[in-house]
Amino acid sequence: MTDNSRAVVDLYERHALAWDGDRGKSLFERPWLDRFLGLVPEGGSILDIGCGSAEPLAAYLIAQGRRVTGIDSSSSLIGLCRHRFPGHDWEVADMRRLALGRRFDALLAWDSFFHLTAEDQRAMVPVFADHAAPGAALMFTSGPAEGEALGSYRGETLYHASLSPAEYEDRLGAAGFEVLAYRPEDPECGGHTIWLARFAGA
Repeated sequence: MTDNSRAVVDLYERHALAWDGDRGKSLFERPWLDRFLGLVPEGGSILDIGCGSAEPLAAYLIAQGRRVTGIDSSSSLIGLCRHRFPGHDWEVADMRRLALGRRFDALLAWDSFFHLTAEDQRAMVPVFADHAAPGAALMFTSGPAEGEALGSYRGETLYHASLSPAEYEDRLGAAGFEVLAYRPEDPECGGHTIWLARFAGA
């Protein structure tokens, strides 16, 4: 792990319960989640990459009749997921080393993928493809432009990075994903920069 990635993992583990409370349960992301779910069959499988505590995003996906497999680097957050939704699959895992040997109807990496370094993000795109069934939806958040940004949480530095929009589109296309929608800094979604794509195969 890079130093930056290790620091992010450690921060979320130390502050897992506080983060769960601070995150809140309001679902301002719902319009985008509904658009994403429109590409996922009823009863379909979703891989939530960086699932946090499963609330509110995974909880909403489950309530809409989808089967969720969630992975997160924080064992404390995964413990909350298992307690709240024991009928679904939750694993402690580093997304960059993900090799589940399964393909899913959809993949979600909301507010997680952008904590990786640029090089790690480049290497993650083929990992997305390795876990995507034909026609699978992919939705993730990024920064609006190439670069690194240092935020903070509970007084500690929280690392973020982004590729350029053109590079994301090129790398997604090379891995077999068609970009369906891109919205930088969506004012109706808390300023998130959002990508929605569909896997056609490499």
